[in-house]
Amino acid sequence: MVHSAYDSVELISDCPTKIEAISSYGPKLLLGCSDGSLKIYAPDSSGSRSPPSDYHSQSLQKEPYSLERNLAGFSKKPLLSLEVLESRDILLSLSETISFHGLPNLGTIAVITKAKGANVYAWDDRRGFLCFARQKKVCIFRHDGGRGFVEVKEFGVPDVVKSMAWCGENICIGIRRDYMILNSTTGALTDVFPSGRLAPPLVVPLPSGELLLSKDNIGVFVDQNGKLAHEGRVCWTEAPTVVVIQKAYGIALLSRYVEVVRSLRAPYPLIQTIILRNARRLLQRNNAAIVALDYAVYGLFPVPLGAQIVQLTASGEFEEALSLCKLLPPEEASLRAAKEASIHIRCAHHRFDSGDYEDAMEHFVASQVDITYVLSMYPSIVLPKTTMVVDPDKLMDISADSSYLSRGSSGMSDDMEPSPLSHVLESEESAALESKKMSHNTLMALIKFLQKKRFSIIEKATAEGTEEVVLDAVGDRESNRFKKTNKGRGSTPVTSRAREMAAILDTALLQALLLTGQSSVALELLKGLNYCDVKICEEILLKSNHHAALLELYKCNSMHHEALKLLHQLVEESKSNQVQPEVIQKIKPESIVEYLKPLCGTDPMLVLEYSMLVLESCPTQTIELFLNGNIPADLVNSYLKQHAPNMQARYLELMLAMDENGISGNLQNEMVHIYLSEVLDWYADLSAQQKWEEQTYSPTRKKLLSALESISGYSPEALLKRLPADALYEERAVLLGKMNQHELALSLYVHKLHLPEMALSYCDRVYDSLAHQPSSRSSGNIYLTLLQIYLNPKRTTKNFERRITNLVSPQNKGTPKVGFANTVKSKGGRGTKKIAAIEVADDIRISQSGTDSSRSDGDADADADESGEEGGSTIMLDEVLDVLSRKWDRINGAQALKLLPRETKLQNLLPFMGPLLRKSSEAYRNLSVIKSLRQSDNLQVKEGLYEQRKGVVKITSDSVCSLCRKKIGTSVFAVYPNGSTIVHFVCFKDSQSIKAVGRGSPLRKR
Repeated sequence: MVHSAYDSVELISDCPTKIEAISSYGPKLLLGCSDGSLKIYAPDSSGSRSPPSDYHSQSLQKEPYSLERNLAGFSKKPLLSLEVLESRDILLSLSETISFHGLPNLGTIAVITKAKGANVYAWDDRRGFLCFARQKKVCIFRHDGGRGFVEVKEFGVPDVVKSMAWCGENICIGIRRDYMILNSTTGALTDVFPSGRLAPPLVVPLPSGELLLSKDNIGVFVDQNGKLAHEGRVCWTEAPTVVVIQKAYGIALLSRYVEVVRSLRAPYPLIQTIILRNARRLLQRNNAAIVALDYAVYGLFPVPLGAQIVQLTASGEFEEALSLCKLLPPEEASLRAAKEASIHIRCAHHRFDSGDYEDAMEHFVASQVDITYVLSMYPSIVLPKTTMVVDPDKLMDISADSSYLSRGSSGMSDDMEPSPLSHVLESEESAALESKKMSHNTLMALIKFLQKKRFSIIEKATAEGTEEVVLDAVGDRESNRFKKTNKGRGSTPVTSRAREMAAILDTALLQALLLTGQSSVALELLKGLNYCDVKICEEILLKSNHHAALLELYKCNSMHHEALKLLHQLVEESKSNQVQPEVIQKIKPESIVEYLKPLCGTDPMLVLEYSMLVLESCPTQTIELFLNGNIPADLVNSYLKQHAPNMQARYLELMLAMDENGISGNLQNEMVHIYLSEVLDWYADLSAQQKWEEQTYSPTRKKLLSALESISGYSPEALLKRLPADALYEERAVLLGKMNQHELALSLYVHKLHLPEMALSYCDRVYDSLAHQPSSRSSGNIYLTLLQIYLNPKRTTKNFERRITNLVSPQNKGTPKVGFANTVKSKGGRGTKKIAAIEVADDIRISQSGTDSSRSDGDADADADESGEEGGSTIMLDEVLDVLSRKWDRINGAQALKLLPRETKLQNLLPFMGPLLRKSSEAYRNLSVIKSLRQSDNLQVKEGLYEQRKGVVKITSDSVCSLCRKKIGTSVFAVYPNGSTIVHFVCFKDSQSIKAVGRGSPLRKR
């Protein structure tokens, strides 16, 4: 068979009488013979007999036995069975009845006379219960603890019982060809299953409490209720007569030999066959099994577990060897672990050579072998160099383990010779074997092995790093002063064993994943916590063009420069279609922006450096990166100004569009200056070509005008100095408006640009802005300013250049306010008083434009003639009338009429005067109605007052003064406000005097 589990030793060879029953007491054998005698045999070497008290601690000896004592007539009939009850020092014998004898003197203790004719019995040592069967009855007796037995129950059964055993509180019996469970309390019988046709039933109790029931040559496991315990079956070559269980084995007595099977686990293989003819009895003892033949006795002594393990390992039965290792005593746990590890390693190599790679890796995992040992079987896997000193106790090696495993303990032999490591990793391996080791299946098995080992190794490496960080935080630098720093990991010491093992594992795992085409799994590995060696993995990923994995490798090691360079390279290649289509879909300029997002808070300069590469291709996303990353706008602007000035304006305008309040005044001013510079260059080019026209607009000029009107953070004075004197009048007008120089701005719109509509729109904007300011006293005067410009064109033009020069000159520190800021609200009168008030309010502004309010209309005509003589320029009366007709509701009518020339026809003023007078008349009527209503309310209030003041008091002859209680009569009286209290006037005055004195008394007291 595969190995020898038992050694057969002949103990007694020449018994003079046929042996019918056998038992043992300590090292002695008790033989029940056919003549009714009891023979006691002892080992030949036990010359000095041990005291009886030591019998329980002794065991059978591997040596010949000799007759020590012969008790003739021990039984009247041949003994059928003998059993030593060691816990009670009693010998139970079954002959014509059941008898109990004390040990070691063999005196009779009790005889159960009711057991006469019994053929089978079962003893429950835990409870001291005896059950036996005779004829068709089953009786139960209980040992009372002394020298007697008490009958408990007696039950009838269908037929003669052939085999029986206790199963918990019940009894399993074999009757005819069936097994039944007998309830020891009620006597109820429960069928289990038939026993078979070839052999009688056989019930074998197991140490676990289960039962092994024989069905011909098959043993079935059932629980204490007769239900199948598990699917396993024990098979013998023929039906056994006796079966005993000893530790890991089941021993069956057959007709010609003894069979030993494994009873630990399925499939219960046959282990050993011991040829012993004419064997009659089989007995199980602590350290051996005893087989009785007709005239001889053999002892089956178990081979030491160590020797069995060596045999099984040598024959390739690794699973059997591992299961036997579990039987080693607990005090030898370290030796057991070493044995198991060695067996797992040898089994792993055997499985690997046989092509069962996954099972091989399972055994490598179970052996707790160092991962470098397994990786040495894969020469093509490149591993990082290590500087750690290998600890022999931690690196499980077959050659290093041989002497340790061969130590003598628990009877282990030294026959187990491990295969050397060099046998596995020979340098002269054939090309076929090398190809086999790098095949897909072997790599998949390696991946599973590394993934199972990874959690514990990474956990140790992380814990080690955390411990170092804590030590550094508390100032304990002494233990770390000799440690170096690994690239990409700020505090990873090279001498760290846990992290070096983690680096070896992750580097090998990444290579195996790539070689098996699992690039997505490799990418997930790099995205999480990993310790991949940067140099090795970078080289491999570059060769295999796994760009996504390479990016994650750079990212997890904080190699952002390298990652961004690679991204930029891939973007450029994708533009030229030099990479694969699937890569083109993934690698876009936006990928650089996405990579830069987490770096905004830690390395803004790096973000600015590499954002320049994609600013032109995806400006919106890049600006969002700057804004969401909270990078200071001044820093971004200065960097763009130095490295990408052509994108500076784009950045500022996009930033302004995204967050109008997020751009400072300096940046707004710079953006406007950039626009102005571009416009000035454009103007210079067109002027040189003599193609300049004021009404020409480029996109930049449109942006400039929009910025000048919409934002307010720039300095209009500085911009005004940069404008040419004879061009860009619209920009100049906007700037003058920002400086509140409304008259000059309107003059430009009217006389330089010749755009009355823009002038009117300008007035509307100013009017609307001032209308929402509660401090503005008159917002309609801006229209009067426009009217003056229309009515005095020459005088306005004449003063234009002088005032512009004053504004842009360096000596002009202040900004004169022109227009309507100091006007006074007119009184609500009519005729001359109203016009006079308006003239006082606008005296300063009107005098500047050449229209003096104190002059007559004839003087105004003289000024008009004078202006006509100076330049021949005529007033713009049509434009004035248009403004009046369109904005009559915003213009003070009296002031406007005062400005008009005398020859203005009233018919032309109808569009202005008509609605104005209608509005005035309507307002007059409304105010008149309001006045009448208020007068009516006033009269009603007065009438109520009079009613309240009017009172009537009736004095009769019975009227009495409330103070002196005398009659009023015809005396002067006074009435209190309640109208019912009447007093003499004299009494009233006296009471008032008394009150005054009372109020003044405290002052006098002080």
